[in-house]
Amino acid sequence: MNHSEETIKLDQFLKLAQVVQTGGEAKILIQSGQVIVNGAVETRRGRKLRPGDVVVVDGEELVVATDDEDAALGE
Repeated sequence: MNHSEETIKLDQFLKLAQVVQTGGEAKILIQSGQVIVNGAVETRRGRKLRPGDVVVVDGEELVVATDDEDAALGE
């Protein structure tokens, strides 16, 4: 599989990372401007993340991973 094409939506990533419990919580968190992706505020919950992207929520830095977490990326 070509790793450069692996993506996960921002709202799905936040649920996977257990930042939020539901899609509704993710929507509110993202639309309120509390989520930073690669250094910029991101308000689109459908933003596609790729391995290596950095997401910051409440000062906690999360990095989109590959390898063991391929299942989370839709494989």
